[in-house]
Amino acid sequence: MNIRYAGAREAGLTEEKIAALDTLESEMFTPRERAAIRFAELMATDHLKIDDAFFAELTRHFSDAEIVELGVSVALFIGLGRLNAVLGIEPGGA
Repeated sequence: MNIRYAGAREAGLTEEKIAALDTLESEMFTPRERAAIRFAELMATDHLKIDDAFFAELTRHFSDAEIVELGVSVALFIGLGRLNAVLGIEPGGA
């Protein structure tokens, strides 16, 4: 788990916030952060649940350009994670 969150720690994410990722409703996250995390979770697990209502929530916190940037970032990480799984590459492995 240390490798997985190394970049987050370097960006200033605290251990408390990392631990709170499992409880999205935690007050540790701003509404904007919760929307971004939920978007990433839905992209990874069930993108068909990203409906008009959810998009309305996203647009309350992010501009169109930010939503595109967030979506591309999430898609890149999901795709790389799946490629690593298919190839049997462990995080941090060579």
